[in-house]
Amino acid sequence: MGGRGTAVQGPRRLRRQAAAALVLCGALTLTACNGDGNGGDAGAAGTGPGASPASPSATASSSAAPGGAAPSTSAASSKKPAPTTTPPAKPKPTAPGPACASKDAVSPDEIAVYRYTPEGGQYSLIVKHGHWGCPVAGGATPFVTVGEETYIPIAEDAKIGAHAPILSGSANKPITTHELTSWLETHPNKGLVFHYNVNKAGVIETLGQEEYTS
Repeated sequence: MGGRGTAVQGPRRLRRQAAAALVLCGALTLTACNGDGNGGDAGAAGTGPGASPASPSATASSSAAPGGAAPSTSAASSKKPAPTTTPPAKPKPTAPGPACASKDAVSPDEIAVYRYTPEGGQYSLIVKHGHWGCPVAGGATPFVTVGEETYIPIAEDAKIGAHAPILSGSANKPITTHELTSWLETHPNKGLVFHYNVNKAGVIETLGQEEYTS
């Protein structure tokens, strides 16, 4: 026997190799079993066999619904109600005003008496012509004078009727020309209104105080 040949394994060594093979097989079996158990747990934790997984479109719509509903609600609430158009009421016709004389109109027989003068040896009343104006609410109707002051002679025996403030009371009472001129001397420029008549010579022969004053 010049060199070593292949040694024949003994029975003890074969048994050790068989035992090692069995241990390796058992370890592989346990690893496979543990893998199955993890898969079962994952299946229990996931969706069951009968349940259908939610579709991506459903998930997207459900997640977008809260955000999408808000603008429509706010838009609806921000809309202002349409204004109601009410036709304008027709203006009431104005009440007809009083018949007022024009500014150029002059009463032919009424004058406002302011003062008197004895010049020329005859009494003359200093007067202004005019007309009655528009009635004043809550007051007397004014006598609107026109033009400049003028002189009208008055007869010493003229028939004159007067009341307040020349005399007491509101009814005309007879007074003389002298009584009238005496009152005008102490109360000038009052502008009391009288109606009058003149004779052919243009001298006042009747003079009556009007109810209203200017």
